[in-house]
Amino acid sequence: MREGRIAAGAASLALTSVLAFAPAVAAAPGALPQAAPTSRQPAKPQRAPAAKCNKPIGQPASAITVEPWAQRRLDFEEAWRITRGRGVTVAVVDSGINTDHPQLKGKVAGAYDASGTTPDDCLGHGTEVAGIIAGTDMRSRNVPFVGVAPQVRLLNAKFASGENTVDNSLLAKAITWAAEHGAKVINVSSAAPDTPALRAAVKTAQRHDALIVAAAGNVTEQQRGKESAAYPASYQGVLSVAAVDEAGTITGFSNIKSRIDVSAPGENVISTLGDGYAGGLQGTSFGAPYAAGVAALVRARQPNLTYQQVINRILITAEGGNGRGSGHGMISPLQAVSALVDPNATPGAAGARPLGGAVRFPKPEPVDHRSRGIALAVAGGAVAVALAVAFAGAIIPLGRRRRWRPGRAVLPAEERD
Repeated sequence: MREGRIAAGAASLALTSVLAFAPAVAAAPGALPQAAPTSRQPAKPQRAPAAKCNKPIGQPASAITVEPWAQRRLDFEEAWRITRGRGVTVAVVDSGINTDHPQLKGKVAGAYDASGTTPDDCLGHGTEVAGIIAGTDMRSRNVPFVGVAPQVRLLNAKFASGENTVDNSLLAKAITWAAEHGAKVINVSSAAPDTPALRAAVKTAQRHDALIVAAAGNVTEQQRGKESAAYPASYQGVLSVAAVDEAGTITGFSNIKSRIDVSAPGENVISTLGDGYAGGLQGTSFGAPYAAGVAALVRARQPNLTYQQVINRILITAEGGNGRGSGHGMISPLQAVSALVDPNATPGAAGARPLGGAVRFPKPEPVDHRSRGIALAVAGGAVAVALAVAFAGAIIPLGRRRRWRPGRAVLPAEERD
């Protein structure tokens, strides 16, 4: 399967918006065209203009031989007993979404293309992000991969047609469109410089009570010691997500200069691509959608909470920091959805802890018939021995008194007449 990728021009993070791929192999530069949308954004899904798009193909589901480790680690299926995200709209601000993928078909409720190319995903990154958030449960058809919140609706807010762009206004336009078209959670798996337009877009989203989840960004070997904060992750009121590996350790590429709230799986990740799947994915790009899926589950369960209250809840129920750059620790889907938390609590404040913990739904233990049979046999044997001892205790003394001679039956008086 395809390995992780690096955003071309990532070293010039302060100059360009980049998708938050991890540094693995260099990719060819792909600066976006300068075309911008009109000021009036469409309320209905756009038709794709005529444009060439060589969509990535991906690998077949049969290539996934085990359940992805991120699913095992987060165990978000436990939260599905309470909610799967129905009624919540999540925007994927990225490179587009392949709406033909079997696990994403019928989920995209609206689309917008800030890049002026096509809402289709010609890069694959947005489809990978969307799959982690909302991939349909198809395990009955031998597809081990599932999304965190499979019943959410998606908005396809495309701003990138390549892995980087010199036009930083496109990201801001895509975020604004998503907020104004009903997104309650907005996933931004990209890193950009701090600009007035981006700040304004984030404030617009917050005024619409939309919760922005953003990747903390990645660093290359060449950037070590020269990292700078990535945006929108470093803005206050944005849920900033770092990447961890299978051991729960912050990855070497996760940008610790960004403000970090929580961490999530971001190395050796599997997700949707083209009409198939990609593995070996790495980057904070893939940690963010796991957190976005959890935010959608919380918003579906407790729709009266504000975006900031949802963020606070996710932080309070996280598993606890694991060193520098991990924030409040690994996201905990079940705890975030079910724990008893004061809605007005703030992380770090006195008493800002789950009250009584999560409401868990334990699975019944499998019956071990062999052990049960042995136990019943032992118990039955013990009863038989006890009865034999009791019988012997009553009969032997009587036999001794009679010197083991048979006794005579005595009839009742009425029967002797």
